[in-house]
Amino acid sequence: MQYLPRPAQALAQDRMLDNPYQLIALRMGGGKTVVTLTAVDELMRDRFEISKTLVVAPLRVAELVWHTEAAKWGHLAALRVSKVLGPQGKRLEALRADADVYVINRENFVWLVREMGNKWPFDCVVIDENKGFKDRASLAWQALKRVRPKIKRLYILTGTPDPNGNLLDLWPQISIMDRGQRLGKGITGYKDRWYLPDKRNGQTIFSWKLRPGARDEIQTLVRDVMVSIDTGAVLPDRIDNVVPVAFDRKRYDEMQATQVSGRVMAVNTAVLAGKLGQMANGAVYDDAKVVHHIHDAKLDALEEIIDQGEPVLCFTAYVHDMDRIKARFPQAVQFDGERSLLAWQSGLISLMVMHPGSGGHGVDGLQLGGNVAVWFGLPYSLDLYEQANARLHRPGQENNVVVHHLVAVGTIDERIMGVLANKGNMQQALIDAVKELV
Repeated sequence: MQYLPRPAQALAQDRMLDNPYQLIALRMGGGKTVVTLTAVDELMRDRFEISKTLVVAPLRVAELVWHTEAAKWGHLAALRVSKVLGPQGKRLEALRADADVYVINRENFVWLVREMGNKWPFDCVVIDENKGFKDRASLAWQALKRVRPKIKRLYILTGTPDPNGNLLDLWPQISIMDRGQRLGKGITGYKDRWYLPDKRNGQTIFSWKLRPGARDEIQTLVRDVMVSIDTGAVLPDRIDNVVPVAFDRKRYDEMQATQVSGRVMAVNTAVLAGKLGQMANGAVYDDAKVVHHIHDAKLDALEEIIDQGEPVLCFTAYVHDMDRIKARFPQAVQFDGERSLLAWQSGLISLMVMHPGSGGHGVDGLQLGGNVAVWFGLPYSLDLYEQANARLHRPGQENNVVVHHLVAVGTIDERIMGVLANKGNMQQALIDAVKELV
């Protein structure tokens, strides 16, 4: 596949090539991975400035995304990626592999720093999503601080550099990159310079508020080391992002091969397609409408998107999906018409769960409350898909719209996603898919 960077991607890539550290703040789905790999490839093969790169990412992303992205783009074909995942023995084996990029999950980063000791081999480090690295007291931040002097290039990729909007989360990220040059070496000095105590009880301060003019001063100081969607680059008005998820497919494969899995049975190919789609989502009904749990991988992926800090409109068709989403995320509100619509538009709902049919037609103005959509379960109707997306992506929308699709790897989801992307005949594609399976 040919890489044609969008304006924001080109800006981020230039910044990474020209600077030893950058905070790249582009929304999830904005193409940060290919930008980073492109910069790493050039820094290593053309400029000879780095030799080994470590990527620290959430587990799902470490398992599924980085090596897939490297293989997808023609200009990155020579880039070798090693996944430092699993039990300690497998991690050590992956570290000994002859590769260019080593990807480890966030939970094992502290282990890696201890394991390497003074023999830290990575001259370039990429933090993919800053969760765990925004708190100076966290083990991850402290571990990164220990090896920071040995890192030539450090890049932090995030969709939400400042989720609380008060810039307090910015200091740990900027200071770990520039070692205190711009915002000071300590959080106390940072607060003393730009903040006033807000809520307090005697000598105990519970929150801080920015001094007048402080926001502009801070943003000016970090402008050269931070790229964001409001830096002047404009993303397309709709980004379609595929979020791959993986799970233990024992029951899925059993259903696919025999049309039976425990008490779940499919009497024909049409029913089989529906059962497989449900299993890909994480749960499935049997003939008595009893729900059988399969996996939580899509819930985990949805949590990563919610953690970006923007309101999310989540589409799914099955009641068991909605029930599991509401059980996992207490803040979730199921769309019920005008009442929830008004709350959504007022910014009172951070996670709205909706059947695409209920929000697909005749719900004017839904787009005014947000610009991030998630397809938890993929629809079997192209018209329903387009109409539901149009609730956010339509005239009057002032912000870029990101549409995430949670796609279970190696399942019927991949076939449905391909048809949706190409605007093909969904019903015929499902028939063809099931014929291939049975």
